[in-house]
Amino acid sequence: MFAVAMNEAHLQFLASPDWARWLETELLPWLAQVAELGDDVLEVGPGPGLTTDLLRQRAPKVTAVEIDADLASALATRLAGTNVEVVHADATDTGLAANRFSAATCFSMLHHVPSPEMQDRVFTEVHRLLRPGGAFLGTDSVDGELIRQFHDGDVFVPIPPEDLGRRLEQAGFEALNVDVGEFELRFHARKPSSQVER
Repeated sequence: MFAVAMNEAHLQFLASPDWARWLETELLPWLAQVAELGDDVLEVGPGPGLTTDLLRQRAPKVTAVEIDADLASALATRLAGTNVEVVHADATDTGLAANRFSAATCFSMLHHVPSPEMQDRVFTEVHRLLRPGGAFLGTDSVDGELIRQFHDGDVFVPIPPEDLGRRLEQAGFEALNVDVGEFELRFHARKPSSQVER
């Protein structure tokens, strides 16, 4: 299991009203536009869980996989009795059943995975977990001086936007789309409808 380092200011921001507002006004409209979430959604790397709060209002069931034991425990306690199951696990090898999820998401967490090889293992595991035809949607930081300053003391391994489509394709995804902004990239892809993982 790899370790995820995140500085205190970063963690506080991810639990802040400012982040919650951005998610509501920027992330949600994009999410609604690019894919249906379906009935059973996987979230990889929920952190403090503001994205989980949005997903659980839009899907009957959400499974949040969090590698940090303290974050996973806090989120499980906060969302006990809801439609969210929090699993403390490594996203490269979750132990969850193949072909289960209608959609998978990861928001601003891939750059915390400590190497490109491990990021690719996350993509492969998400592919395994999705049902045929299931959507994979995510966002991540674009490398730059301001972003690097914000991640001082964090694990920070940004994915070059020009490489992301190829890497998702190598993991088995199709219908790839990567949009790159000044500070963020957004992507969506699908597991082919004919593919069943064993």
